[in-house]
Order: sequence, then structure tokens, then C-alpha cells
Amino acid sequence: MENYTASEIMALSAGRLVQNGDILFAGTGLSMLAATVAKRIHAPEAVVFFETGGIDPSLEELPLAVADPRVMVGTAVNSGLADALSLLGHPRFRTIAFLGAAQIDRFGNLNSTMLGSYDKPVQRFPGSGGACDAASLAYGVIVFMQHQRRRFVEKLDYFTSPGWLSGGMSRWEAGFKRGGPMAVVTNLGVLAFDNDTREMYLDAYYPFTSPEKIAAETGFPIDLSRARPCALPTEAELKTLRQEVDPQRLILGPLPVEVL
Repeated sequence: MENYTASEIMALSAGRLVQNGDILFAGTGLSMLAATVAKRIHAPEAVVFFETGGIDPSLEELPLAVADPRVMVGTAVNSGLADALSLLGHPRFRTIAFLGAAQIDRFGNLNSTMLGSYDKPVQRFPGSGGACDAASLAYGVIVFMQHQRRRFVEKLDYFTSPGWLSGGMSRWEAGFKRGGPMAVVTNLGVLAFDNDTREMYLDAYYPFTSPEKIAAETGFPIDLSRARPCALPTEAELKTLRQEVDPQRLILGPLPVEVL
């Protein structure tokens, strides 16, 4: 057994993808956790902002949602939705959006609307919210998913947010001037997208899984040839994550048994 959880290695793996100076658009849950991790550990000069208008908050306490008043504590600017979305799409900024979804396909297109048919859905979800705007306007997108065949699908039940569309140059041909998914961070590993085909491939896998298991949990053929072991969480990273970012484990969940 490892001395860290899947949620912890997911948050840290996502945070490592962020560079100093990046502007991070954070949603609720793991997205918010990863943005805070990036700011506290990997990219202290990154700026976090929320669609409700909190820009560059202190994040002394982890907010539970984008409407949590703590997104406004210590901010550089307390603004609103229109300004936040304008910042998201600003052509001079490297804005990275953290998103989640119910389904994803091989080109990183997302469904966060419903399962089944639109007229008679099996299950309805909150819908796009700001996800479609973020996927359309941001410099790049990092997606959080639970890695299951029913979520990694050949064809989405509903197309909510654009990824690389049908691959290749299709995103630019459709009129998008920038953007596209950079990575998909799951409870089994980290997936990236080929620079030419824009198809998803396995980039890194966690110590408690394997490329073969990840392929078995993916509902479409996936390239494993570039897979490598994921960098392990360091003691310093885990200490900051547990003691400063989410000490109440509101999003992280229970500690691993070895740490209790």
C-alpha cells in the first residue's frame, strides 16, 4: 500500500503541469484543489481566479465551491462573471482551465450534460456552466476524470464542450483560434494528446496501476507506447497538501491507513 491516496497524486500530478505565470481558471472539487496545489507548491507566481469573479485570492482556506465567499478573500480584484470570462479568453494570457466531465472521447471532447438520449435521458447533470466557454476560450484545458470504460467512450452521449473535435487541424478549421485539452488526469494516470493526430495517449501511470489496466478501463484503443511511471509525491508535497492546502480533507477525503 502507498502512503498517499489517488486524490492526492491526482492533485499533485495536475499541479506539476502548471508553469509560473499561468492564469488558472478553477472549478469546484479536484479542480480547485489542483489549482491551489499549483499555486502553493509548483508555480507560486501563477494566478488563480474563479468564474464568480474572485481574482488572485490568498486561498488561505480551501473554498468548497466557486460561490464560496472564501474565493474573494485576499483577492487582487473582486469582480464578476463577465470580467472573469473576459480574462479567461484574453489572447495575451496563458489561461489554463481545470474541468471535469461525465464522459470524454479520444479527442478530449467532453459531456457534462446527460447520459442516454436527450429526450429521455438516463441521468441529467448540471450541464455546461462555464465549461464550454472555458474549453472554447482558454489557452489550454486540464481535465479531471474517474478512469472507467463508461466514462472514456468512443462517442459522447451529448457534446457539451469542445476538445480537439475530430483530431488533426479540425479545431482550427472550426474557427477556434487557440486552446484544446493539454492533459487528462485520472485516478489511474495522466493522459496527453498527440501533437499531430490530437488523439489521446497514456503519458504516465501511477505505481498502484499499470498501462494494461488503464487500457482495459478505456472504451477506445489507446496508445501505450509512450507510457512512463508517474513521479511519486515527495514528502514536502504531501506535507503542504495535507497541512496547508486541505487540512480538513474536505476534498481529499480520508488519509491512507498507513498515515493514520
